[in-house]
Amino acid sequence: MLVLLPPSEGKASSGRGAPLKPDSLSLPGLAAARRAVLAELVELCAGDEEKAREVLGLSEGLRGEVAKNAGLLTAGARPAGEIYTGVLYDALGLATLDPAAKRRAARSLLVFSGLWGAIGVTDRIPSYRCSMGVKLPGLGALAGHWRAPMAEVLPEAAGDGLVLDLRSAAYAAAWKPKGEVAGRTATVRVLHAPTRKVVSHFNKATKGRVVRALLTEGIAPKDPAELVVALRDLGYEVEAAAPEKDGKPWALDVLVDEVH
Repeated sequence: MLVLLPPSEGKASSGRGAPLKPDSLSLPGLAAARRAVLAELVELCAGDEEKAREVLGLSEGLRGEVAKNAGLLTAGARPAGEIYTGVLYDALGLATLDPAAKRRAARSLLVFSGLWGAIGVTDRIPSYRCSMGVKLPGLGALAGHWRAPMAEVLPEAAGDGLVLDLRSAAYAAAWKPKGEVAGRTATVRVLHAPTRKVVSHFNKATKGRVVRALLTEGIAPKDPAELVVALRDLGYEVEAAAPEKDGKPWALDVLVDEVH
């Protein structure tokens, strides 16, 4: 099973660990594309601060993020699972998983990123600010920059099992499973049951809880149909729509009344 996660806008500090080693990151086929984004982002943020803020879409209160990006090559690095924070990652609770579940997380979780493309939760990275929606002056829109290298690398990473796609739309634009891989991909929405609307907190927290439950219980569905059964066995109310055509992903709605 491969689980595709969005990053979080909020991130923990880099700390005092050894600096980034780009060649040590997962999915080495993305290395050249990563180097290109990293180099331009550092150069942008080391130059005109106001221009950098405008390009990155940062408010006055986030001015400090520009300096953070300028120092990415020398900043301390920590496992990505410790850097990403926020509702989804709080609910996932990587740090509190048992050892077996942590090993499953290391094998199966990929976090999509405007800067790194996609990385594993044990990959060591510095704290940064660069969303997939950014359009760099040289490279252009990051979703477009990542599309070709992702198409080369991700199908192999997906293996022959389920692809559980929990990304937001901006990050899904960087890689859309096709063909046989798409047929064993499940996208998930979390709906507030009384209103049948997507509510951000419900959506993020429930996705984190779903992943945590699968990792903790050692459940690795082979395809979307098995995932539906697994989620219902875990107590979730799930509505599933199998694709009408081959080569299209399944669409799953998880309905929740509240998040405890």
